[in-house]
Amino acid sequence: MASRKTIKSAFESMMFIWGEPLDAKTAGDVFDISKNEAYECFKELQSEYEQEGRGIVIREVNGAFQFVTREENADYIERLCTPVKAKRLSQSALEVLAIVAYKQPVTKGEIEAIRGIKCDRVMEGLINKKLVEAVGRSEAVGRPVLYGTTDTFLKNFGFTSIKDLPEIDDIESAINVDAEADSDGLCGKDGGCEGQMSIEL
Repeated sequence: MASRKTIKSAFESMMFIWGEPLDAKTAGDVFDISKNEAYECFKELQSEYEQEGRGIVIREVNGAFQFVTREENADYIERLCTPVKAKRLSQSALEVLAIVAYKQPVTKGEIEAIRGIKCDRVMEGLINKKLVEAVGRSEAVGRPVLYGTTDTFLKNFGFTSIKDLPEIDDIESAINVDAEADSDGLCGKDGGCEGQMSIEL
């Protein structure tokens, strides 16, 4: 016969997998022990969890037992489970991200040559959002860092791989068209632009 320690350990695993309240008799049958013996093991486990102040507690429901979260932690769980708000990428961030996606691996210098302006802050933001990452160094003078997109980029934009990117004949021209649109007043005073993309981060 299995030791009490083994039985209680197994009961923990069984409760975790079962999901619904696990009846003492059903659990006891697995070890060929009586319903009363199984019930005592469950009660011991319940007491141990309570004494240790664990975030998971064992609740009894008509002779069956189930893992539940500690009531005192409800606020923290609610914060965690609150839907993530969609965050918008600025037009500048989208431009830089598009260049990285289509030209990767690419250096900051190459990105700035296409856009005509510095991109340090934008790149820092994209890296912090884990949409862009360093992927190596160029063989050019000074060996500048090369950047590429991440798996987070693929996931947030709904791509399986970089091969799923829409075809663009000339990314430089596409970016320049966007820049001209900005100058025509499509962007608001707050920097918001038509065509901004919402993603969950």
